[in-house]
Amino acid sequence: MSIVDSVLERPQRWNNPAQIAPLPPADSAARFPQEIAAIAAAHRPSRMPFFRHLAALPREIARDPHLLGQIHLVYQAAMHATRAAVYYLPHLDSPALRKRKLQIFVDDDGLPGGDTHHYQLTRAFKNIGADLLLEDEEFGEAEALCRHLDPQTAMFVRMARDLYARSLGAWCVVEVMSDDWMRALAEALAAHFPRVVAEPYFHECFEQGVEERHAEESMAVTQMILRARPELAAETLRDARIMAKALDGVWGRLDEILASAVL
Repeated sequence: MSIVDSVLERPQRWNNPAQIAPLPPADSAARFPQEIAAIAAAHRPSRMPFFRHLAALPREIARDPHLLGQIHLVYQAAMHATRAAVYYLPHLDSPALRKRKLQIFVDDDGLPGGDTHHYQLTRAFKNIGADLLLEDEEFGEAEALCRHLDPQTAMFVRMARDLYARSLGAWCVVEVMSDDWMRALAEALAAHFPRVVAEPYFHECFEQGVEERHAEESMAVTQMILRARPELAAETLRDARIMAKALDGVWGRLDEILASAVL
């Protein structure tokens, strides 16, 4: 049984069958953006306590290299999981759709000079003094990575792997929420490291609207698929809800790390 299937068996409110009833075929694609927007609003990352708690940390704790290393490990692992999983998105196999998917790959892993968002994030944390707990190239296959992670973060990594390969819902909701959490993280870190907002990981994304563009593209492509295959709407929305809930768990885990640091 996969991690996704095991979660689906749990009697969670966000997995209530009434919430994932199929939309009428004529409405499924048209209503999809509103459905995803509602999920994203309910799970808006910046509402989570982690970001305000990070900003409010005493200076000596916030600048501790080991704490910063712990934050980097959890956050980078979650981001790595979604970046790697994008390569396995289903339903996008035509030449035109592969071309559009390729642009997402390029934005993450094909930056000028051989750079990537992964490397940019690591440099940003190194530049604020983080003592990294895992080297870049150790962020690889999901199960190998999970051996270095706490159970909550490992669950997210496995779930991203499984959900992204099953439908387009997890991809959509992550892309729609990503600009929100990146801005929240930049602002929280900037309370202690004002120059962090100039790091390419943040600055280039915000200046070029990368995450907003990815959100628009994921929604447009998924609507195209749902127009052709409206029977996919229910599972697509179900997987979006599961992914949004799992992402809440990442911010929750990061907040637990902060709480331990101030004891």
